[in-house]
Amino acid sequence: GGKQLEPLKYAKVAMEASVSRRKVECCIFGTTSLLYHCLEKGVSVAFVLRDVGVLLIEGSMVQMRFYLDFLEKVIGERIQDRAILKALQQLDMVVYRAVPIASLSFTGRVIIFPK
Repeated sequence: GGKQLEPLKYAKVAMEASVSRRKVECCIFGTTSLLYHCLEKGVSVAFVLRDVGVLLIEGSMVQMRFYLDFLEKVIGERIQDRAILKALQQLDMVVYRAVPIASLSFTGRVIIFPK
């Protein structure tokens, strides 16, 4: 839609992660390559986004589930109302950190990023 893509600043990522630029390039290439092959073969993948939640991709279905504490930060208050919490769970919007990621998929088999 007419949006300009901005190239990834490998040097900045390397500096913030305290690793070499080459290592950053290899990690990003390796991750995108593995993701491409998983999606091409229909393998389920999950991206664990620290402090936010889990992005699950299974076939043509993409689902984002959020950690409860993240949702509480977004709305600015604790979610103590059982009805609201139950509604969020029924909408499959909430995931608990202790839940095994594989249990979120239909098959129980998923490649988890990052590892």
